[in-house]
Amino acid sequence: MKPLTVYTATTVPIMADNIDTDIIIPKNYLKSIFKTGFGEFAFDPWRYQEDRTSKPDFPLNQTQYQGAGILITGENFGCGSSREHAAWALQDVGLRVIIAGGYSDIFHNNWLNNGNLPIVMPKDVREKLAALPADKAITVDLAQKKVIVDEQEYPFEIGENWRQRLLNGLDSIGITLQHEDAIKAYEKAHG
Repeated sequence: MKPLTVYTATTVPIMADNIDTDIIIPKNYLKSIFKTGFGEFAFDPWRYQEDRTSKPDFPLNQTQYQGAGILITGENFGCGSSREHAAWALQDVGLRVIIAGGYSDIFHNNWLNNGNLPIVMPKDVREKLAALPADKAITVDLAQKKVIVDEQEYPFEIGENWRQRLLNGLDSIGITLQHEDAIKAYEKAHG
């Protein structure tokens, strides 16, 4: 995984509550076990007409939000059925950080396990961030646990284990490999 220490990017606001995994990536697109290629289906029901033409009013279809790396959204993001493809689809459109009012537990863990940062912020802060001009970049400093916009800083919480994993770019396999010598010694001793 790529470490996440300080991340600066523009934002895309999709200010709705209870965005479920079937909105993030409908089940009919879950036909691959590869982590890439799902971006074109992200938010499919909101992003496209039935004939697959773009809905011009949806933020991800608007020129000013192209290349955004931070999603600003509502409460209970990623609720619904368990599908890691939801994290993959959002990652594939270029998102690395999501700032929401809260997350479903499964989506929260899937997002973290794929090396991305879910931040919980109160509604008033999210509304301020969503109202920023589309070309205004914000900075997420994971080491200091702050979102920074100009001179304004918004602190956030993250478990220390997850923070260290993201700062060091370690997934579960990477953590296991840190103990490779001890594992080999144990295997040798216990045959």
